[in-house]
Amino acid sequence: MTKRTALVTGASGLVGGYLLKYLLDQGGWDIVAASRRKPDIPGNYRHIAVDLLDPADCKSKLGSLKDVSHIFFVAYIERSDPRDLVTANLGMLVNLVETIEAVSPVLEHVHLSEGTKWYGNHLGPFKTPAKEDDPRHMPPNFYYDQQDFLEQRQKGKRWGWSAVRPHAVCGFSTGGPMNLTLAIAVYAAISKELGLPLSFPGKPGAYSALYQCTDAALLAKGITWMATEPKAANQAFNITNGDIFRWQNLWPKFADFFGMALAPSRYISLGRTMADKGPVWDCIVARHGLQPHSYQEIVAWGYPENVFASDYDIVSDMGKARRLGFHDSVDSKEMFLRMFTEFRRNRIIP
Repeated sequence: MTKRTALVTGASGLVGGYLLKYLLDQGGWDIVAASRRKPDIPGNYRHIAVDLLDPADCKSKLGSLKDVSHIFFVAYIERSDPRDLVTANLGMLVNLVETIEAVSPVLEHVHLSEGTKWYGNHLGPFKTPAKEDDPRHMPPNFYYDQQDFLEQRQKGKRWGWSAVRPHAVCGFSTGGPMNLTLAIAVYAAISKELGLPLSFPGKPGAYSALYQCTDAALLAKGITWMATEPKAANQAFNITNGDIFRWQNLWPKFADFFGMALAPSRYISLGRTMADKGPVWDCIVARHGLQPHSYQEIVAWGYPENVFASDYDIVSDMGKARRLGFHDSVDSKEMFLRMFTEFRRNRIIP
């Protein structure tokens, strides 16, 4: 089989890191990882530090990549203004595709990482289970702009595109603070340090609503599948663990894991309440000999606060991927406990 060349952007992030590792483990790929900082992942790949927002930097740093067959765009940049969010994230994709398409005659596929925000889950209740062909919500939504660009750019070309829509991606990573598993573990550790029982910190309705997550390892496998499966070309797919759950059924399992009593749920603003807990975390790190990750880099509390404020069902339909041949699934309860164990084994949490 002809060796493929993958260009993975955002390779130092949660999704990008898992994708990079999966491609390395799978073999048969020459890999270029593009990110501002080098991923903390061993293996035989080339890293290029590049600013995707800068067209000149893209051409300078990536303009020699004449053998790229697959672009995996899993980069993301945060902006507080919705219009700036669209401009920045669309700009990165445009700069990347224009640069590689101009120099690589063997380009086969461009993959775009999206999310359940495509369906407007961040705006309030939406139709569930969400299907890939559901109507769009009122923009702005930078996923719409990115996918529209790919669809238009691809017309008449030999390469195809795909887009993945996961929800609440979870993994073992300290490369970015938007990691739900780690946020729950740190919240539990701080609560235990303060002599508190484990209370669900979200809205009452969120405790009982249906929810879903996506294991980052499963997501990496799904992304690679859709980027290499001809039947999946030029389409978007939901990829989640394949099960749904209610936090009220998982939270007692979490309390047992951390050796804590379970308290009734109580809604708090994690962003405000946890803002001053840095000294508590520093004490935990010192007393238990944990790895010296700073409080600011390990959790961004606004992310879990938003997750636990969703007091309505978050459910995506996985039927489309199943019908075309992707059948992998993950038990979400086992995923959380496995990742908590891995964080503990690696001295990230006590």
